[in-house]
Amino acid sequence: MCPVTQPADPTPPTSTGMTVPVPSRHPLTPWLLGLILLSAIPALILAVQRVRYEQSQKTAALVMDYPAVVTQARRFGREPLDLLAEYQRQGVNGVGVYEDVIGNLIQRGEVYLKTGADLRAETGSAAVNPRNYYLRSLTPGVAEALPARYTIPTRQVQVGGQTWTEWPTDPTFLPVGPDRALMAQLKERGFMLVYRPYADDALREPGADWPDVPFVIFNGEEVIGARTPELLAKINDRLGNRVPALIEATPQRGLDTLIATHGAARTFSVNPAWQERLDPITLASKYNLAARERSMRLLYVRPYPTVNETSDLLTRTTDLLKKSGVKVTQPVIEAFHENTLLRTLSLIGPVAALLLLGLSFPLVRLGLLAAAGSGLLAIVMNKFNPYAGAALIAAVTFPALGLVLRRARVSDWFVATGLSLTGVLFVSALGATKDSVLGLDPFRGVGLTLLLPLLLVALSFLPRQDLRKTIADVYNAPIKLGDILIMVLAAGVFALVFLRRGNATGASVSDTEAKIRQDLQDTLVRPRFKEMAGHPLGLLGLSGTLPGYFGALLILGGVVGQSSILNTFSHFHTPLLISAQRCFLGLGVGLIAGLIAIQLVRAALHLWRTYGKAPSEVRA
Repeated sequence: MCPVTQPADPTPPTSTGMTVPVPSRHPLTPWLLGLILLSAIPALILAVQRVRYEQSQKTAALVMDYPAVVTQARRFGREPLDLLAEYQRQGVNGVGVYEDVIGNLIQRGEVYLKTGADLRAETGSAAVNPRNYYLRSLTPGVAEALPARYTIPTRQVQVGGQTWTEWPTDPTFLPVGPDRALMAQLKERGFMLVYRPYADDALREPGADWPDVPFVIFNGEEVIGARTPELLAKINDRLGNRVPALIEATPQRGLDTLIATHGAARTFSVNPAWQERLDPITLASKYNLAARERSMRLLYVRPYPTVNETSDLLTRTTDLLKKSGVKVTQPVIEAFHENTLLRTLSLIGPVAALLLLGLSFPLVRLGLLAAAGSGLLAIVMNKFNPYAGAALIAAVTFPALGLVLRRARVSDWFVATGLSLTGVLFVSALGATKDSVLGLDPFRGVGLTLLLPLLLVALSFLPRQDLRKTIADVYNAPIKLGDILIMVLAAGVFALVFLRRGNATGASVSDTEAKIRQDLQDTLVRPRFKEMAGHPLGLLGLSGTLPGYFGALLILGGVVGQSSILNTFSHFHTPLLISAQRCFLGLGVGLIAGLIAIQLVRAALHLWRTYGKAPSEVRA
């Protein structure tokens, strides 16, 4: 190994009050930086290819749930198709139609259902079993054709001079295939149809009579055939050119098998109970966000109790989608394809960055040990997948690398930010796959992207001396009450940031913050608050304005801002340009806030030192 250059003075003279040691300047540093830049070229090519793919997919369908429209229309004495035509003028271009059940045939007057008890009471026939159910055709042949669809044993009986089909169980909810007459009417009116079939173990050939539609949404927690491999294979084959829907936050067993063959249409739907708690404007914002920032291709809409509320929802949603550049039309689903050669070349960058990080520690052996441990942890967390593991290595290495290499002045923030943005290329190149852009294969190690960079930078603050002496110095250091309060405050802030990394815990957003977020995301892409807070802290820490360990703590706050950059781009179902807009907005706001904060803190410190003193005392 090449010798490590040891600076004579561990405290940089240009950083007044800073107590952290400068990094090592290893002879391999320029070579490793060059290797990172060369490896960034194929990563950049992959990023451009991904942007082209995502731009071609900026379409979505606004799909209205047909049974819900029927319910609403009947409540107000209107014809469902006429009401649907009104919603079509307000932006709806698709309709979700459920498979018919025998109960629908009863409602339409095609068959007549009687319980055995009622039929026996009416006719007094001993041939009627009061525990069974009896169907009779009103449209010739309908009831007689049904038993062939199911494995349920039935028989024909003559009662009162009429032919009845006897069922041992209530057949009301047995699926009977699509209502083709309704679907033909909807197609004639220009609607794109989404079919919703039912699963039932009694069906002999599920999927054999599905209509010709572009998309299928399965009901419940599993797709038809999920429990039987042979049946699932049949369903996979019978899907044909139809694309299954991948419903947001609703995992369905067996869907991954279908997606592997047919791809998937990411679908956003709101639970009716949740919708009742949201006003139309707020809900419209969520549909827009889903299409613009989460690549949702089917926006599944249910009407509000009133027509006016539903119209407000549709008008606002279509307006927001237009502003976001999302075209409302029938989506054409194309799979995202990875380039194995370019991804392999991109592997070099994160490995070189990890090695450079370790070699740049004031304590090089500690640095190499920390780097090796981080790399091993990333690989293990991603089940030894080299590409996913290297993506996590990039996400934890690049936010720390800049502030380990240079941390003596404010301008070093730009170096750290440049390296973090370089790391973004590697995260995208190595982590964006066919499954990850669909949200099927989420980024593993999101918590580590916030925790490990902090730990790595904090370890680089250890002075260049025997670790045993450092431990003894820390143990024997006198601690003041102020020190304890600052440590508790710092730990509390970090815990809040860590828990809020997904907004899915008890540390969720407040109502006020949620309102601010909605207003921002309706007008522009919302920057992340961790970046808008972390970047000013980092700039203030690098300025050396605050004495002692305050500067080091603020630099660690800056690490959170750098980590958030990589964290933003680890959501692969979010279009790359959307993440870039969010990132650069955060950088711009953070830079301006940081420069202002430096001047305000300097002015406050000056006032603190000079308040109540004579001018001659201040000059002295």
